Amino acid sequence: MAPFDKTKSYASQEETFFDDGREEELVEFVRNHHDRSKIQGSPANVLKAIDEYGRTMRYLMNVGEDKGAIVTKIISETKPHIMVELGGYCGYSTILFGSAVRDAGGVKYYSLERSPKFAKVITALVEFAGLEGFVEVIVGPSNEGIQTLHSRGLKTIDMMFLDHYKPAYTTDLKLCEQLGLIKKGTVLAADNVISPGNPPYLEYVRSSVEDKLQKLKQEGQLDTDGFAKRSAAQYGGVEALDTGIKGNPRIIYDSQLINSFEPTGEPVSCRGYFVRLSVLTMFA
Repeated sequence: MAPFDKTKSYASQEETFFDDGREEELVEFVRNHHDRSKIQGSPANVLKAIDEYGRTMRYLMNVGEDKGAIVTKIISETKPHIMVELGGYCGYSTILFGSAVRDAGGVKYYSLERSPKFAKVITALVEFAGLEGFVEVIVGPSNEGIQTLHSRGLKTIDMMFLDHYKPAYTTDLKLCEQLGLIKKGTVLAADNVISPGNPPYLEYVRSSVEDKLQKLKQEGQLDTDGFAKRSAAQYGGVEALDTGIKGNPRIIYDSQLINSFEPTGEPVSCRGYFVRLSVLTMFA
């Protein structure tokens, strides 16, 4: 892996690094940029403006160029018709991946964002980038958004990007399985599975059918001990998740850890890991 280009480094991450007004400030920065005429309607240039803010103004917890390139490469290779992201924050991944899916001949990109405030930011930047109509932002808890898509007739998620509330990775994946949205060939990309870490998710996607069937016999209980305290209580406390969702234990995943860099240039041993999963087998 090539070394990190320090000229691309974001500002340092502070103790408080989101939901303090910087997201709304970002929208105004992009909209009022001196190159507005070149930026408006161009997803690539909107992303450059967001990166400029993150480098010269204040840190943003975006997926960033390096990790973003990993996912866009997967998109170009697999050409998903429908892609869903869980957690959109301020729209960087939404614009980057939504544009890539559109360029690959896709049909729709859904961004599920729990925060109405962040959803408003995403929507504003998506529209400024010219992706309205192709990208749809669904506001509310991720499990409710998944249920909404299913009730509206969604049959298959071809690719899903997970970068939201860490304890919900596993319960949301199980919900998608249970609703039949995960099919052979579905690709998952999950961020921050090494650090801050997501042991329950990694254990689930790496388990055998037999192990998952055995675990279903145990009473459901949310395990947050394996998460960094900040991840488990990211939104003010440990959230109530439906631990009774059974998923589809007969799905086998092929997993691959891919190392990369955070936008700040943090070493891969600290944070910059993806797990790429594809459905290998579905047993009857």
